[in-house]
Order: sequence, then structure tokens, then C-alpha cells
Amino acid sequence: MQIDISDQTGELTDKQVNLLIEVLSFSAKQEKIHHEVELSVSIVTNGVIQEMNHLYRSKNEPTDVLSFQMDHVRDVDPDSHLPLMMGDIIISIEKVHEQKDRYNHSFERELIFLAIHGFLHLLGYTHDNKENEAVMFGKQDAILEAYRLER
Repeated sequence: MQIDISDQTGELTDKQVNLLIEVLSFSAKQEKIHHEVELSVSIVTNGVIQEMNHLYRSKNEPTDVLSFQMDHVRDVDPDSHLPLMMGDIIISIEKVHEQKDRYNHSFERELIFLAIHGFLHLLGYTHDNKENEAVMFGKQDAILEAYRLER
């Protein structure tokens, strides 16, 4: 898996960037993604994510994470050797800070939580109703627990 991290805020340390790459690679293994897959993660300000949220979702407010799916990695022939572009995950650095305080856990735990949430959206998981929410949030919790990043 090729993961490109773009920290437009300059806030992340090398250790945090490496943690993001490690956890997203781990998440792909947990979800049995075995193809050659590319994924990009951008760390942005509330202003940038608000513009994107308004443009793509008609919601003129900052949000914590956005995901933009490209290739459907689950629909690919397992014998295919073509690289796939999974999509983009956009995370607001300010929301990471706000939510770590609100939920009383570390910056790294919140950053990883949002990255996994975005990753699962790229795989097609949603939380648009109670059943889908239970499945998606169960997957998030399982990945965090397996990686030992519990609250």
C-alpha cells in the first residue's frame, strides 16, 4: 500500500506521520485489501475543510474528516496487478485538537480515529442508518483495539 501524507498545517511530527501510515496499512490488512493500492491523506485547517464540505456536501461548516473515493478496491479482480487509487482522506487539524479534549484522549488517538473513519468510508462503509452505523463503528473499534489504540 502506498500512502501519501500531505500536512498542509506543518503540525505533524515525523513520528505522527509514520503512525498514520502504519495504522492505515494495518487497517488495509484487517480489511483484507491485498492489491497494490494508493491512498492520500491531507491534514488541513478548518477553513480548508469547510470550503470542501461546502463545495462537495453543501454544508458550509468545518467537519472533522472527509473522504473521496476513487477506485472501488473491493470490486477488483484479486489477480489484477494494476495499481488502484483508493481515494483521499482530508482531516481538520483543529477538529483533532477540539475532539481530543472533548473525548479526553490523546492527539494521536483522535488523529488515528479520524483516519480510520475516513478509510472505512473509502471502502464503502457508512453510518447513514442504525444498522450501517453499528457495522462501521464496530469495524473502527475492532481496528483500534487490534492496534492497541483504545480510549
